[in-house]
Amino acid sequence: MSGMDQDVFDAFLEQLKRYVRERLVPAEKQILETDVIPDEIMKEMRDMGLFGLTMPEEFGGAGMNISQYTRTIRELSYAMPCYRSITSINIGMVCSALMKGGTAEQKAEWLPRLAGGEIASFGLTEPGSGSDSAAMQTMATRSGNGYVLNGTKRYITNAPFANVALIMARTSKEALPKNAHVSAFLVPMDTPGISVGKSDKKMGQAGSHIADIIMEDVHVPGDALLGGEEGKGFVTAMQSLDNGRLSVGSAAAGYARRALDSAMRYANERKAFGEPIANFQLIQQMLADSEIEIYAAECMLEDAARRADAGENILRKAAAAKVFASEMCGRVVDRVVQIYGGAGYLAEYDAERFFRDSRIYRIYEGTTQILQLQIAKHMLREWSASA
Repeated sequence: MSGMDQDVFDAFLEQLKRYVRERLVPAEKQILETDVIPDEIMKEMRDMGLFGLTMPEEFGGAGMNISQYTRTIRELSYAMPCYRSITSINIGMVCSALMKGGTAEQKAEWLPRLAGGEIASFGLTEPGSGSDSAAMQTMATRSGNGYVLNGTKRYITNAPFANVALIMARTSKEALPKNAHVSAFLVPMDTPGISVGKSDKKMGQAGSHIADIIMEDVHVPGDALLGGEEGKGFVTAMQSLDNGRLSVGSAAAGYARRALDSAMRYANERKAFGEPIANFQLIQQMLADSEIEIYAAECMLEDAARRADAGENILRKAAAAKVFASEMCGRVVDRVVQIYGGAGYLAEYDAERFFRDSRIYRIYEGTTQILQLQIAKHMLREWSASA
């Protein structure tokens, strides 16, 4: 993918960097108190085009390629995670699924709306299933020209304020090979029969909301079926998860950089034994190890994104980059708490929040363990084929 003109992208990135530090970071205190991104910031983010980064220009987007998108997410994720959460489901997953699997009519209807800042949700996980699609319970039953949806989706990011959800549902009771029993539906959230549970209380990630989506006899027309073909939904969803995983990996790398900057500031200000703790070699070791690991994650993410832009299948590399970046972020924020010492355990200081916010990165868009299994499965399959 050619993407946005490089000079234009560089200028945009510089503008975003300033915006993140001058506007988004200072607003974090208010979001921590209210658990909501202020309306005026939401408007500014829409006006900056942050909801349409990867949408083609003809649909009102910026037309970024994957390398530019992941770089943008890293910059945006220097600020607290809710800013990425509200935009990234649109761009990283639902837009990707539409671009890869939507009909011309679906693209024409939904891409401009998503680029303009309507909020999307991605409805895969259920109370009894996530990566295990054979256990999925949500059913889409044919009714006239359309379908009736029944089921519950769980831990759905943006559900409380989404305008549309991409819902995965069974169109066959039997589990079929290659997950052909699962289809995807574009469902406006104001469709009768849809209700949203109360926003779940979480360990961290203030301002980002997850909730259940409950569907009771939800009638959707035939053209709600993504791609107009049954049995393609799960495949499309999994392909868009590659982008979702690069987005989460980029978020982890961006936030690790923020945490490390915070630790650098603290280590230079805090004195012990008459000098800044930054002078102590074991503090320096933690700072250096963090720098090394962030750099490694950035390189992995840039390489995977470049390969995706070149048309390579990056399933394994996207999974590897997401695992490394999210686990790396966990190690960095742990060191940051340690550098802060006793202050790192207090809610008054940022280190404690960085620690809590980062824990989810190793879980969503595929847990570390599921992705390890996926990577190994593909390694072993390739080994068998070449043996």
